[in-house]
Amino acid sequence: MSNFEITFLGTATSIGVPVIGCDCPVCESDDPKNNRLRASIYVKTPDFEWVVDTGPDFRTQCLREKIQHLDAVIYTHQHSDHVVGFDDLRRFTVGENAELPIYATPECMDALKRSFDYAFNGKNRYRGYFKPKPHLVDGPFQLGQTLVTPLPVIHGKVETIGYLFESQGSRVAYIPDAKEIPDETRKLIEGVDVLILDALQLSPHATHLSMEESYRISVQVRAKQTWFTHFSCRIVYHEVELDLPANIKCAWDGLKITA
Repeated sequence: MSNFEITFLGTATSIGVPVIGCDCPVCESDDPKNNRLRASIYVKTPDFEWVVDTGPDFRTQCLREKIQHLDAVIYTHQHSDHVVGFDDLRRFTVGENAELPIYATPECMDALKRSFDYAFNGKNRYRGYFKPKPHLVDGPFQLGQTLVTPLPVIHGKVETIGYLFESQGSRVAYIPDAKEIPDETRKLIEGVDVLILDALQLSPHATHLSMEESYRISVQVRAKQTWFTHFSCRIVYHEVELDLPANIKCAWDGLKITA
């Protein structure tokens, strides 16, 4: 059995694809790979299951992939497209004493507590309510047998991290939102088996990596396999895919990979 089974719950940028009010070829496309929910992944190992981020499409994603159990949730940052599905996690803490570990940076955890105070304040411990068990991410931690290392990146003015997952020799890095990858983070992901990386669009963007920038990073860190994610509607799947080498590909919603 593989150490990691990873499902792309969504591969879109913050406004999803198709975009409200947009009549571009991608938003009107009938290619299912051009239809994208907000970026998130579900990771399953032999002993543990978790998701990275819970955006506004989280409920739909769980229903589509038939996710019925989680051991933890980890967050990259507090932008709304990564956190506003937080309350849908209540289905994973149905029992009065059930709790779900939540991992986030101090800045992100503070934002979650402001937005979802009722879940954290200890007054709503009823059956069916969400009962998070917060853990601050300030260094590597364990999820079952997997070592999880935060990967600091630059993404606008918000503290943002990706994650490196390591188990029994397999190494997977997930960085859905970034404009720059600092040298220390590049060293941590050097030679990873799988790199999942932000590639918003073909042209440069102020707070996200373009596809060309992400391509260069993949080559520089010598990732064995790279999957691009977090696309805008400027990415036409079947056109972009043709220009990529065998070890660098575009992900799509529902894609499952192993490592």
